[in-house]
Amino acid sequence: MTSVELKTPAGKADGTIELPAEIFDVQANVPLMHQVVTAQLAAARQGTHDTKTRGEVAGGGKKPYRQKGTGRARQGSIRAPQFTGGGVVHGPTPRDYTQRTPKKMKAAALRGALSDRARAGQLHVVTELVSGEKPSTKAAKTALRALTEAKRVLVVLHRDDELSWNSVRNLTDVHLITPDQLNTYDVLVNDDVVFTKSAYDAFVAGPVKGKGAKATARSSEVAEGSDEQ
Repeated sequence: MTSVELKTPAGKADGTIELPAEIFDVQANVPLMHQVVTAQLAAARQGTHDTKTRGEVAGGGKKPYRQKGTGRARQGSIRAPQFTGGGVVHGPTPRDYTQRTPKKMKAAALRGALSDRARAGQLHVVTELVSGEKPSTKAAKTALRALTEAKRVLVVLHRDDELSWNSVRNLTDVHLITPDQLNTYDVLVNDDVVFTKSAYDAFVAGPVKGKGAKATARSSEVAEGSDEQ
């Protein structure tokens, strides 16, 4: 079991936190993480793109010129694809991009991403980001800079920590998330991950620690996910 220093907002050590090996010290399965991230980004697509075919474009009901005698190719409508303003051939239509990904694979990918950050020293736990009763973006920024110099930081806050939420939400290059919303994409797209102590406790005790979640997916699970896409 690995450990990480528990820091104060001033950046001073305040003890250590033991990181459960089954969550923060597993082998990262890169193909699995790639599949989970791809599915997550695909699910975020609206899929509302649409183009009109020649039958949907307005106008063009009249034959542009007579069939013979002009020396030009015969045409039946100015809304044909070869004309400017005409219809689109094989263009995009509304569709659902969602890919089914088993929960075990999502949990395994998240554990692999967190383990990678923990082994690289890019995972931090802080007692709190802001002390007192009033929100302070300046204090939150100072606390984060005392923890890490990373350009992009993922901050995991407890849902009830309104003081920290109001203090951090206006910081650029800082992404806020709750423990139950933590996902593989956000962990990988940010350089460092910062937990508050309350958020860390909630995450470790959450569903991701369930008996069914495994650190790596079986080849049959990966194949099943690929076939369903």
